[in-house]
Amino acid sequence: MANALVSIQIIPKTKNGEDTIPYIDAAIKVITESGVKYQVNPLETTMEGDLTELLKIVEKMNKKMIELNCPSVISQIKVFYNPDGASMDQLTEKYR
Repeated sequence: MANALVSIQIIPKTKNGEDTIPYIDAAIKVITESGVKYQVNPLETTMEGDLTELLKIVEKMNKKMIELNCPSVISQIKVFYNPDGASMDQLTEKYR
């Protein structure tokens, strides 16, 4: 059972001011390959799962940016944690 939602906005610094969208696509690919449930939104991506696992994914996303030759990266994250269960669908159902 998922116990957390983690939303992340990843902001890679590029060496020569290149467009960041390909880097963000690579970061989202890290999430996709992890197998967790996620939803891409205009300004952030939200993942659903075990808090420890989700934070490891955030770490992998940051490392991926460095592998792609970004000198640094900012990750803005929001965490919703509930040991009894956390669900994107449950938190947003009244708006759908």
